[in-house]
Amino acid sequence: MSLAEVLKSGNYQLIDVREPMELEMDGQIDGAKNIPLGEVEERKDEILSSEKPIVLFCRSGNRSGKALEYLTGEGLKDGYNGGGWSELKAHLEANKGTF
Repeated sequence: MSLAEVLKSGNYQLIDVREPMELEMDGQIDGAKNIPLGEVEERKDEILSSEKPIVLFCRSGNRSGKALEYLTGEGLKDGYNGGGWSELKAHLEANKGTF
């Protein structure tokens, strides 16, 4: 399944790997869980235990890509790099009600 299909399904868990300071400065996406990249390794069980596909994002897509690579190596089967938070937020808001 592609990222677009997962987002369209509405059945996913958003994980924001930005630092808390960035959330305060830039804003957040409703429903996203903040697990900064530096905490992904110690909190991997929290992520891997999700029944839903995982969509990771950050400011640009770089850190979320690193987190996805790590988690895939740890056994994540249904993970996606959502890229940068502002683009992902715009996509989600533009497609509200079309799911």
